[in-house]
Amino acid sequence: MKIDLHTHSIASDGTQTPGDVARSAHEAGVDVFALTDHDTTAGWREAGDTAVALGVAFVPGMEITCTTRDGISVHMLSYLHDPRYQPLVDRIEEGCRHRLTRARRMVELLSEDYPITWQDVQDQVGPGATVGRPHIADALVALDAVPDRSAAFAGLLSGRSRYYVRHQALDPVEAIKLVRAAGGVPVCAHPMAPLRGRVASPADFEEMIDAGLAGLEVAHRDNPDESRAILMRLAAEHDLLVTGSSDYHGAGKPNRLGENSTSVRSLTRICEQATSGVEVRWP
Repeated sequence: MKIDLHTHSIASDGTQTPGDVARSAHEAGVDVFALTDHDTTAGWREAGDTAVALGVAFVPGMEITCTTRDGISVHMLSYLHDPRYQPLVDRIEEGCRHRLTRARRMVELLSEDYPITWQDVQDQVGPGATVGRPHIADALVALDAVPDRSAAFAGLLSGRSRYYVRHQALDPVEAIKLVRAAGGVPVCAHPMAPLRGRVASPADFEEMIDAGLAGLEVAHRDNPDESRAILMRLAAEHDLLVTGSSDYHGAGKPNRLGENSTSVRSLTRICEQATSGVEVRWP
C-alpha cells in the first residue's frame, strides 16, 4: 500500500486545487494520502470527497509553521485533529497575521533591487490562502528574477539573504501541546533538512518528545541519509512512529507524489492515537 502523508494545495502554497491533488494522487497510484496545507484545513472537504470517489483514502491534516526560541524553523504536521478547537485556531490565525506582515516586509526589501510589487505576489495566491515565501518565490519566477522556486529559496529568500525577515511563529512545543489538546497526532516534518537552514538541536527534540511528539517524518527528500539514520535511532529510543512522504506541491516543487511512503503500521498508530473524532475517510 502506497501511503503519502504530506501534500499541499492552493489552499496554502501548492499549485493545484485540493480536488486536483486527490486526482493526481490517484493517477500516481497512491492508496492513501493526507492534505497538509500550511496553517489551514480549508481543503479537507474537497480533497476528501474527490479522493473517496476515486477509491483513494484521505487523511485530514495540516502543517503548522513553528520557530524555536533560537529562531530555528520547525514544521509540525498534525493529523486528525479537531479543526474547530479554538485555542489552536486562534494561535494559527495569529501566526498567519505575522506571516502576512513578514511577507510584506520582504517584498519591500526585494523591491529595492527587483521590480516586484505586492500585487505581483497577491497574483500568485490561491483563494483564501495566506501569503508566504512560496508566493513571493512564484512572483520572482514570473518576473524572470529566478528560474524556479527552488532557486528562490536557495538564494533571495533563504535565511542568509539580506531580504529575509524572521517569522514570529508558534514554538513547536506549544504546537505539539495544542495539537494533542485538539485530539490530533503531531509529527515533525523533514526534521533534519540542512538545505532548509539550521535544524533543531537534540535538546529541542527532547523537549518536543516530552511535550507529546508522536513521530518523525524520516523518508523525505530533504533529509540526507546520515540524518535519516539519526532520526531512526531517535524514533527507536523513544518509540516514535516514522513516516515517509513526498511534500508534494504540484508544479511548485520537483517532489513527486508517492516518492516516499509511510507504513501501514505507522498509519494505524496515528489512527489509534487520535482522540478528536476526526477519522481517515476510506472509500
